Amino acid sequence: MKKVLTILPKAKAGMSEAPLETRLKVCAYCRVSSASSDQMDSYENQVAYYTGYIQQKIEWDFAGIYADGGITGTKKEKRTEFNRMIRDAQTGRINLIITKSISRFVRNTADCLETVRYLKELGVAVFFERENINTLSIESELLMTVLASIAQEESRSTSENIKWAYRKKFEKGKVVVISSRFLGYDLDENGQLQVNPAEARIVKLIFREYIAGKGTEMIADLLTAMNIRTVTGSAKWQASVVRGILTNEKYCGDLVQQKTFTEDHLTHRKRKNRGELPLYRVQNNHEAIITREEFDLVQRLMAERAIQYGNLPGDRVKYLNRYAFSGKLVCGHCGATFTRRSWNSNGPTKQIVWQCRTYFKEGKEACSMKGVDDITLKAVFVRAFNKLYKNKDFLLKRFLDNVEKGLRVESIGGQDRKLELAIDKVVEEMKVLIRKQIKDSGETLDFQAEYERLKQQLEKLRNQKNELSGDDSKLTEVKARTQEIVAVLEGQVYIMEEFDEEICSALVERVQVLTPTHLVFELKNGLAIEQQFVKERGIHGLQ
Repeated sequence: MKKVLTILPKAKAGMSEAPLETRLKVCAYCRVSSASSDQMDSYENQVAYYTGYIQQKIEWDFAGIYADGGITGTKKEKRTEFNRMIRDAQTGRINLIITKSISRFVRNTADCLETVRYLKELGVAVFFERENINTLSIESELLMTVLASIAQEESRSTSENIKWAYRKKFEKGKVVVISSRFLGYDLDENGQLQVNPAEARIVKLIFREYIAGKGTEMIADLLTAMNIRTVTGSAKWQASVVRGILTNEKYCGDLVQQKTFTEDHLTHRKRKNRGELPLYRVQNNHEAIITREEFDLVQRLMAERAIQYGNLPGDRVKYLNRYAFSGKLVCGHCGATFTRRSWNSNGPTKQIVWQCRTYFKEGKEACSMKGVDDITLKAVFVRAFNKLYKNKDFLLKRFLDNVEKGLRVESIGGQDRKLELAIDKVVEEMKVLIRKQIKDSGETLDFQAEYERLKQQLEKLRNQKNELSGDDSKLTEVKARTQEIVAVLEGQVYIMEEFDEEICSALVERVQVLTPTHLVFELKNGLAIEQQFVKERGIHGLQ
């Protein structure tokens, strides 16, 4: 029987490396979950290891290291480098991703499988070293499901253990200060609150003015006029920030712990503790800035004014005394504004609705837009605010980038200089023409035509320069208004659970009503947030 042997050709000189078209573009993804020195050492070691590991493979092209440090792995939205890696995979810059383990890649089972499947469709493989899984292999899907579920359960268990440890510390009176941003206090090397004398004077001023009769809005305007910066560095004060200071027990020397809690270990969504968990109050924990008597007086005054203006938390009557949307609601059908009306209802209070003026005056033949219930309107704003709050960095940055592109601001400096030179040139030509006319004393028709041409050219150039200056001014204004919005958002320590008129007034310029439950909130900086009404539990006033 014949036997056929295949003899492979010898490698030619200079061809020891794989052909360019067959070489894999390989990257690595690294992550550590805390910013401790030990963890960051591990982070640096991972980066160094994978850089050397990939570069020594002659059949691989080094596509970079994507590394997130000091963050959790349960939410992929918060991992900047992870998301950049996915974008690069979409554009064909990566063929293979190497990572230490499934838990380093992502701990949420749904996110893990969704990401791996998406990369698989792109022809991009993920290799998990610890589990020895290549996601392009046939058996990888089942293994991934099981192992990712285990990683998710480990994350949940770790989260519960951390919560338990914190609560034990609270019960023993041990202080855990999570944030270092307190107006009037600094954190020392032991994590204890120490009075900042300069900022303490601002705190005392706020309490003094409120006791004297000023409201939070007036105090915010006063601080802005005095050129006093907020703790985050903003020049614009908001009433909500002032109110947060007036209700903060730290200023009388106490510390309440577990005021908020993490509702879900995957979403990391924080909620205000409204009795779901115990509160732990540590009295005389640190040096007070305000006397206890002053603090208690302010709380009584705030409660009295709330009753006076019908502003009781969780009370439907609260909404009946609000006019936050007056003049801001615009009909998406006819463009008319909305008017506020009271309807009789079977309940103990009247129903407040907002109606299109065209519909109200001329009937549904002129405009078919139905009325918007006041409670629903405020609930939709709460949803829109929370969408902005949870995605503020991404939404505001993308918005500013789009504004800059739209106004062509990136090239304003160069264009402005070119226009100035062009204007100077035309002006000089006009001077030369005038001197020539005076010298020659003739050819009036030729002079007039040429002078008119130069004059029109000069006017055109100046108009172009004014447009550029206008674009620059618009961007400056948008940035300033965006900074004011950031200040409002940073004044919130958790998502909004009930409507806040002051925050709404500070953020919203107008509201386009597409349907009674489908609204577009246009903010003071021009950013539009579209939101529909979906009934959820936990928002007061929707029962």
